[in-house]
Amino acid sequence: MLGGPSLSTSNYLDVKTVALSRQFLRIGTSSVDLFEYQARDLFESYGVPVLAGIIADTPEEAKAAAEKLGGVTVVKAQVKAGGRGKAGGVKVAKTPDDAFEAAKAILGLEIKGLTVKRVMVAAGADIKEEYYFSVLLDRANRSYLSLSSFEGGMEIEELAVERPDALARVEIDPLVGIDLETAKKIAVQAKFPADIVDKVAPVFVKLYDVYKGEDATLVEVNPLVLTGAGDIVALDGKVSLDENAEFRHANHEALVDTDAEDPLEAKAKKLGLNYVKLDGEVGVIGNGAGLVMSTLDVVSYAGEKHKGVKPANFLDIGGGASAEVMANGLDVIFGDPQTKSVFVNVFGGITSCDAVANGIVGALKTLGDAATKPTVVRLDGNNVEEGRRILSEYAHPLVTIAENMDQGADKAAELASK
Repeated sequence: MLGGPSLSTSNYLDVKTVALSRQFLRIGTSSVDLFEYQARDLFESYGVPVLAGIIADTPEEAKAAAEKLGGVTVVKAQVKAGGRGKAGGVKVAKTPDDAFEAAKAILGLEIKGLTVKRVMVAAGADIKEEYYFSVLLDRANRSYLSLSSFEGGMEIEELAVERPDALARVEIDPLVGIDLETAKKIAVQAKFPADIVDKVAPVFVKLYDVYKGEDATLVEVNPLVLTGAGDIVALDGKVSLDENAEFRHANHEALVDTDAEDPLEAKAKKLGLNYVKLDGEVGVIGNGAGLVMSTLDVVSYAGEKHKGVKPANFLDIGGGASAEVMANGLDVIFGDPQTKSVFVNVFGGITSCDAVANGIVGALKTLGDAATKPTVVRLDGNNVEEGRRILSEYAHPLVTIAENMDQGADKAAELASK
């Protein structure tokens, strides 16, 4: 097998729950997942042993790449999803003409809802054994975690559930990291034979260097292989970078897949908003992640009585948001054709309710006829009476003022259902 599935970076509680950990909790996290070829290049820059690889966007480019590499090559779909091999997205090519045909078959292929627009033509490998290694952010324990196994290249989630003893789980002290001694400890716990421990341990150290040096939340290799010549090579890699640390890495911006980025999320990002697109019909705006998360729950509950409508997004304008930020948030949500109504739920603290109200009024004035979504507003806390007065006097036909969160959620769900 040329590349197994990947573990995502949500909560890692116990090896028996690894099969569930691939479900990436988007709200509350901010990361950039790299394509395989990007991970390969990053590995190479840190001295991790990898095979030569050339990206290609057409069958002709794939053929030229195979000619340049020489010998047997592997044409691999570049999509951010596991199971590429099973879906027909990985093909061995013995000749450049084979690489042409492989790329022709793979480009345009849909894998787990993602269309393949690019392939990587990689040098072939004489694989003797396959291993698994990863280091990731363990949010549950507020630490780092290394998962590794002598039995890689397979469905690692299945291995974790069916034979958890085959998957070593080693907590990593962020202040110490993975030095050579720790790397050997990991290899021993993962049941690597003594003669292989000394081979894989230095590679573990370099992979941790990638993790730390690039502010990653996940660095994973599946499989890490032992070749017939006795070399250790990272054959397939997955890397997730912490977007919150991008100010330290000017080069990370070039790694973002802008083609796949949701346009509304891209717009919100440029406006400095904490926004995540969801699948429902009620747009949600709140100040503070905790309040917004609670609002999502209340909207979901209320929606059960109104044709099962659900939240359409997560948007946190922050604790000290200005009228301009409020207006920007409404502009983004109004631009979502899936959204049928909007629920603004704000508790005035640092953000005063009159500033929120002025932001809503300003947004509606700016949008004019483009503002077509009925909007329910619940204000409470700092300057609440003034905020409600501003909205009442403006008397926009789209705006309904709610007394509390339950009432607002119910009204927004009712409006969306219509």
